[in-house]
Amino acid sequence: MNRRIFGLATAGLATTNLATPALAQSTPVELQFWHGLPQPLGGLLEAIATRFNESQARYRIPASFRGSYPETMVAAIAGFRASTAPHIVQMFEVGTGTMMAAGRAVKPLHELLAETGVRIDFDDYLPAVKGYYSLADGRMMSMPFNASTAIMFYNKDAFRRAGLNPDQAPTTWAQLRQAATRLKAAGHEMPFTTAWPTWCQVEQVSAIHNMPLATLDNGFGGLGAELAINNPLLNRHLTTLVEMGREGTFRWGGRDGAGDALFANGSAAIIHASSGARARFVREVPGGVANIGAAMLPYYDDVAGAPLNSIIGGASFWALNRGPNATRSAEENRGIAEFFAFLAQPSVAAGWHTETGFLPVTKTAFEQVRASGFYTQNPGADTPIQQLLRGGGQTTGNTRGIRLGGFVEIRVIMQEEMERALQGGQTPQQALASAVTRGNVVLRNFERSNRA
Repeated sequence: MNRRIFGLATAGLATTNLATPALAQSTPVELQFWHGLPQPLGGLLEAIATRFNESQARYRIPASFRGSYPETMVAAIAGFRASTAPHIVQMFEVGTGTMMAAGRAVKPLHELLAETGVRIDFDDYLPAVKGYYSLADGRMMSMPFNASTAIMFYNKDAFRRAGLNPDQAPTTWAQLRQAATRLKAAGHEMPFTTAWPTWCQVEQVSAIHNMPLATLDNGFGGLGAELAINNPLLNRHLTTLVEMGREGTFRWGGRDGAGDALFANGSAAIIHASSGARARFVREVPGGVANIGAAMLPYYDDVAGAPLNSIIGGASFWALNRGPNATRSAEENRGIAEFFAFLAQPSVAAGWHTETGFLPVTKTAFEQVRASGFYTQNPGADTPIQQLLRGGGQTTGNTRGIRLGGFVEIRVIMQEEMERALQGGQTPQQALASAVTRGNVVLRNFERSNRA
C-alpha cells in the first residue's frame, strides 16, 4: 500500500446512531467496498451491504467482487498507487502483517472509531478473532467479519457405502487413514483431499499440536521471525500425505481453495476445508445438508498436549486512504465507521454465521444462534467454534495465529515444495527445508523494507 509495502506485496454488540434521521443532502455519500468472496458467499455479503444502504439514507456502499483474495490485494495496491483505492477492502488473514506495516495506506480502525465517535464493543468478540486483528496493546487495526477455521467435512453416503459409521468421523490421523483405506476399497475415486493445503496441512497441524510455524510467536513478536516448519512433526505429517498419495487414499486438490470443488461435486469423500465452505457444500453436494458430516480436524494422538485450538482464517475489512497523498473526508470516515458498526450488530453476525458457516464473531451472536435451536437443527454447525475452544480456549504463542510479512508469497512457496514432494521429486524433509530457506528470504526482504 505505501511504497515500501506494496512493492513487496505484488511479488460485539455495536452502539451506533444509524437510527438518527439522515442529514439533509441531495445524494448519499458513496463508499467503495471491494471484496474477494465468490458466489454464493459474495452474494450474501453484498446483500448485507444492501441492507445497510436501506437502513439509512446518508451513505451508499456498492460492494463489488474483485477476484480471489490475492487478486483483491493486487487491485487494492494498484488503486492506492493511482489514488483510486476503495474506502474498504476485504483482506484475507495472511495479509494482516503486510497491512499492519502499510503506513499511511491504512486507516487503523481504532483511529477511525476515535475520530468519528462510533462505538463497537470489541470485548464482545471471540478472543481468537479479536487478537488476530489487534495490536499487542489490544487496539484494533481492522474490522473482523468473515472469520473461519478449517474443519473436516465428509460425505455420509460415501461412508455408508464403505461400511463406515456416517455419524462417527475419524478423530486421529491413524483413524482418518484407515477410513480412507476403506473408502478406496469400496471404489471411491478420491477418499481424501484438502483445500487450502498450507493452511490446513501446515498451519493448522502446527497449531493443533502446539508447534511453532515461525519464531517470535509466529511473527507476533516482531519482524525478525524465521520459519520453523522444518521440524519432526511436519516431516512426519508430509510423509503421511506422500504415503497416502502413493497408496491412492489422498489426492492433491490443487492450490488455495481449488479442492472445495472436489467435495462439492461428490468426487472427494473427505476434505479439510474452511468452515466457510459450508454454504457452498449445502447447495452443491449431492444429497444436500443431510449428506454432509462435519468434524474437528484430526490430530496425532501420541503428541503430548494435543489437540489444542485451531487458528482462524477468513478475512477482515480494512479502511484505506485514497492514495499516497490523498486522505478521506470526515464524512467518508464516518460512513465507513457506521458500516462497521452495522456489521457488529448481533443479528448481522448471527445471520452471516448461520447462512455461511463462518464463525459468529461475537459472543452475543453465538448465544443468539444457540438459543434459536440452530445447532440442534443443524448438527455440526458449531464444530468450528468448539474446535477454537479445544484445549480450554486459551491460546499459546503457537496457536494465536500468524503475523508474518509477505506470507502470501510464503504460502505459494510452501505449496510449490509440497507439490514436488507429492510428485516424488524430493523427500518431505527436503521440501520443508527448501520452504524454510526460500520463505526466510521473503521474511528478510520484508524486514529490510519495513524496519523503522
